[in-house]
Amino acid sequence: MAVLVDRNTKVIVCGMTGREGSFHTEQMINYGTKVVAGVTPGKGGTTHLDVPIFDTVEAAAHATGADAAIIFVPPPYAADSVLECEAAGVPFVTLITEGVPIQDSLKVVNHVRANGKTRLLGGNCAGIISPGQCKMGIMPGHIFKEGPVGLVSRSGTLTYEIVWELTRAGIGQTTCVGIGGDPLPGTRFVEVVEMFEKDPDTKAVVFIGEIGGSDEETAAEYMKSMKKPVVSFISGRTAPPGKRMGHAGAIVSGNTGTAQSKVDALLAAGAKVADRTIDVADLVKEALAKI
Repeated sequence: MAVLVDRNTKVIVCGMTGREGSFHTEQMINYGTKVVAGVTPGKGGTTHLDVPIFDTVEAAAHATGADAAIIFVPPPYAADSVLECEAAGVPFVTLITEGVPIQDSLKVVNHVRANGKTRLLGGNCAGIISPGQCKMGIMPGHIFKEGPVGLVSRSGTLTYEIVWELTRAGIGQTTCVGIGGDPLPGTRFVEVVEMFEKDPDTKAVVFIGEIGGSDEETAAEYMKSMKKPVVSFISGRTAPPGKRMGHAGAIVSGNTGTAQSKVDALLAAGAKVADRTIDVADLVKEALAKI
């Protein structure tokens, strides 16, 4: 089993005929993802990568019965693309685009949450993959392996690094979810952790956070009621105080959002916290052995 996407997920790609959309769509198709349509205004009625192109998401969804969409649309138009997907009734949307204006993010995240019809993942995220079933994103599919561990992360790069260590150790994954590094993520840590807790095939959770914001602490509160083991890693422990680092969401204000506050919250919730990325696989192996 997997969360959010599986081998039956039918995907629309918004911005499919652009450079990034073309490259990553081809990778998704090669992985086995069911890409059923692309959307590029003005190119409806054509094909690209042997996939039909439509002028609107509504037309694509109606013709194909798609239940997911991934967005490779430039930042000024990305929020409108999300809203178009929601209006067309697409239940799950992944926004890959980085650099979406904060006012646009505020509008679209609040709108989607208030309506409750569509789940938004991202923006500024690597996407989501259920190994061996469906890849919606920019991650290198070959490093992932089917197995019992659910993973959620803000950072794409850290996801790849830790997944590769897990796979090399023979530990596969049910689903790996990148929530993105923006200050206003469409889907938060706690929501994904809750999905993994309810998923019968996920036996343990890997949780990758970083400095900035309080999303990790919120998730840690939920972890206190979890039955499944959690292994975590928090990046940015050596960041100079007051320094803005990496993702737009990695902003520390006073004692809020520091690496230590997150580590303390996770430890208090019963999670194991790795000091180094290379320690995560060993901690996961220990956790699985106790189940």
